[in-house]
Parts: sequence; C-alpha cells; structure tokens
Amino acid sequence: MKIERELELEEGSLVILQAYYDIQKIKEKEIQKTPDLNILSKALFWDTDIQHINWKRQYRAVIQRVFERGNTNDKDEISRFYGSEKVKQALKESNIRSPYTLYRSHKTTD
Repeated sequence: MKIERELELEEGSLVILQAYYDIQKIKEKEIQKTPDLNILSKALFWDTDIQHINWKRQYRAVIQRVFERGNTNDKDEISRFYGSEKVKQALKESNIRSPYTLYRSHKTTD
C-alpha cells in the first residue's frame, strides 16, 4: 500500500497487476506441454500419432526412445523439455544397455 500511495495508484492496483502476471505465467506453462515438435525427428515416433502422446504420463517411454534412436538435437530437446534430472532418472530406471555392456556381458558368460 505504501508503494501504491507513493506512486499515486489506486489501492489494489499492484495486486491486480500481480494476478495478471501470475495468470500469464500459468498460460505460458500450459502452452509448453509438449516439446518442440519441429526439432524432434519425425522417424522417432513413426508408429505413433505424435499429437496423441501424453508427454507427462509417458515420459519414460519417450525419453527411452529418444535416447535409443534419436540424434543430438532430439536428445537436447527432450532434455530441455523434461529437465536433465528427470532424464537421468528415467534412463537409470530403464532396461537399456549400451552395446558395450551387452558385448562385455556376453564375453564374460563364454
């Protein structure tokens, strides 16, 4: 209220401005519910209608697929969208083995 008085604003003006700002931030978050589909390779999701992917619920499968088959741009976009911690966790939980690991485990069983 002191600021409003000093700036000769009507009481409650700054509260209203803050509310509009908060609404705008929420709208921006809502818009960003999908990664930038222009960056992702079309071949990554050839078997799926990309418009019907639930990016929030199916994040493990998406991350796994992108890191198995995607290029650097695909991986960068998925890391930007989900955040590096979520990507690390999803990859840690996945059953993917790198070719080196498969080769090495195969060699030790012979």
